[in-house]
Amino acid sequence: MNIRIKRAYEEPDREDGTRILVDRLWPRGLTKEKARIDLWLKDVAPSTELRKWFAHDPAKWAEFRSRYQEELRRNEEQVSILRKEAAKGTVTLVYGARDQQHNEAVILQRLLTAK
Repeated sequence: MNIRIKRAYEEPDREDGTRILVDRLWPRGLTKEKARIDLWLKDVAPSTELRKWFAHDPAKWAEFRSRYQEELRRNEEQVSILRKEAAKGTVTLVYGARDQQHNEAVILQRLLTAK
């Protein structure tokens, strides 16, 4: 599977394949035309409570990752949708966070590419 990750604010390109937004909230200031999102999976994103608790604090990353993975285990339907899309071809998981190393797309990419 070819699963990429990309910030919503980066320019879309042909290499992206199917662009899937994995945030619960639409990226601020971004039009639907400019984002070119093919599928928006709000429910695969971290819960509102978890997102607010994490607040993109790298010091909380390990605990966030653990809690989010637990949420994903209870949300197999959404993960299954991602797996099906990835089986069709290249998928780009799109996220809005500024931090490119500490966000849900990183966790989802690892989950989907794990053997």
